[in-house]
Amino acid sequence: MVGHQNTIYEATAPAAMYVAGILTHPAATTPRPFRDVPIRAALLSWLASTAYNASDEIAGRTEQHFPGFLAPGTIMAAFRDLRPMLYQAVSPFLRDGHEDVREAAVIAALILAEHPALAEHRDHLAVHARAILDTSGDGNNRRVAQKPLEVWGHDVPGSEPFLEKSWDWGPHSGGRSYIEPPF
Repeated sequence: MVGHQNTIYEATAPAAMYVAGILTHPAATTPRPFRDVPIRAALLSWLASTAYNASDEIAGRTEQHFPGFLAPGTIMAAFRDLRPMLYQAVSPFLRDGHEDVREAAVIAALILAEHPALAEHRDHLAVHARAILDTSGDGNNRRVAQKPLEVWGHDVPGSEPFLEKSWDWGPHSGGRSYIEPPF
């Protein structure tokens, strides 16, 4: 198992590294069956979802119930240490020509950028987050884009307050679902 209900497993890190490694492969531009969305968008969305499962919010909440969960050498700590490498794989797609790829890349990058080593990228990412707020019709993505702007101290003009809720990337969510295996 690679991931289930906000859980990072031993196989999650190698799977994420593999997905990050194939983002540039020409086959990643292949449209998904029954959708005019490149497979790359699904791969980026999976990375975003998985990164969220290791986010400060989720990991912190879990640490409260399971002390030591984030200790060095744990599966979660090892995965969280990969965030700068995953960001490097995601960032080339922040200006992709396909809207779904671009939006998925921005969402993944925003989540990954909470790693302290990526703080220097936050001002640049704020521009992309504002673009999501201005153009996206996906409520989950808009919530994800708004939160870092607020946390990083950026002004979020004209934004509506969003209800705090966990991502729902499952097959019964109201938004786009990239949960099916993209490869």
